Amino acid sequence: MIQTTDLRGSHPTHADLLDLVPRARTDVSVVADAAAQLVAGVRERGADALRDQAERFDGVRTETFRVPAEAIATAVDELDPLVREALEESIVRVTAGSRAQIPASTVTRPADGAVIEQRWQPVSRAGVYVPGGKAVYPSSVVMNVVPAQVAGVGSIAVVSPAQREFGGGVHPVILGAAGLLGVDEVYAMGGAGAIGALAYGVPEIGLEPVQVITGPGNNFVAAAKQLVRGQVGIDAVAGATEILVIADSSADPTLVAVDLISQAEHDEEAAAVLVTDSEELVLAVRRELERLVPLTMSSSRVAVALDGRQSALVIVDDMAAAVAFSNAYGPEHLEIQTRDDEAVLAEITSAGAVFVGASTPVSLGDYLAGSNHVLPTGGQARFSSGLGAYTFLRPQQIVRYGPSALAEVADRLVALSRAELLPAHGEAVAARIVRP
Repeated sequence: MIQTTDLRGSHPTHADLLDLVPRARTDVSVVADAAAQLVAGVRERGADALRDQAERFDGVRTETFRVPAEAIATAVDELDPLVREALEESIVRVTAGSRAQIPASTVTRPADGAVIEQRWQPVSRAGVYVPGGKAVYPSSVVMNVVPAQVAGVGSIAVVSPAQREFGGGVHPVILGAAGLLGVDEVYAMGGAGAIGALAYGVPEIGLEPVQVITGPGNNFVAAAKQLVRGQVGIDAVAGATEILVIADSSADPTLVAVDLISQAEHDEEAAAVLVTDSEELVLAVRRELERLVPLTMSSSRVAVALDGRQSALVIVDDMAAAVAFSNAYGPEHLEIQTRDDEAVLAEITSAGAVFVGASTPVSLGDYLAGSNHVLPTGGQARFSSGLGAYTFLRPQQIVRYGPSALAEVADRLVALSRAELLPAHGEAVAARIVRP
């Protein structure tokens, strides 16, 4: 089942912990060449390359890529009522959470007549990738589209792999989610080729290039996003999902076990980690995993993920050591289930999202918490953040100086320009100064 790592009695440094934390061997670089060929094919051959790729990877040859507006409307009408209600509530909550991420414009006045305005400008067009492989992700439509809309992005294109089961179209639940959000530009295309199509456009099917691409995907999608970065902005190069639970002897082992399983069901490479100072909890969680894994629908996938090198039950000396381990790991999802959750939270520096208390499972954040579930993986939470409205915004500084404010700094500016052997910089200022 799952490995146990005992770190009691050791005193690893932060650098040691970076080597000790369990990680999957997944590396998008191994598919980079293949992804590059797929992206290049779309740039060179457009829709024909996309058709060939759909036939090769999705088992269906797509003739028309853009989903008709009528099909989107029908998908909305045919949503299961409870699913529709859940999606609508998710939209409301994620909208509220995303609005809090919009920075306020500010004005700084370094001197009389000198003004620097900080404003935030949305990109004009964004592309959202929604996976369509082992699971269906209408929630990812919400998590990617809502922040873009809140940021003020005026044009959004959604792409998702063609489904043989649905005649080469997009999965109807994904279409329904897009329709609820008012998105009418949806394309049946997937993989690295779809990322290339979003980045460079495909004029023959009316797909214009975007400025930012967001959304999760497999290694080919991640590699393609890495390849087109620079042509467009991207949210992140994401890997398999992760959960790390910090718990002590007060935690309920059943709740810890079901939360580890909930993320392990995503993918065989998914990481599920418990860090605790209680050997008794480790033994109890192991027993619960052995009991519960066979009962879940995705038991075979969960078993592979839990048995992988990326998953572990880790025993440490105390909560301080648990926090140090977690901060070195930088988990995508961090749960805290301890006697003093707030004290533990106060020491956390690196996590994509933190779920505090036994009543706050990661699953809540995946769907209806109001937070965003597109989060950094593979330790990237140590230096980057999850998706938000700010992903689609660019800070711009607007500078306004009057004649007297410019004159006040002119001599010093000229001196600096000469020191840098760039005298024309100073001359451009001097030409504006009216001398007596």
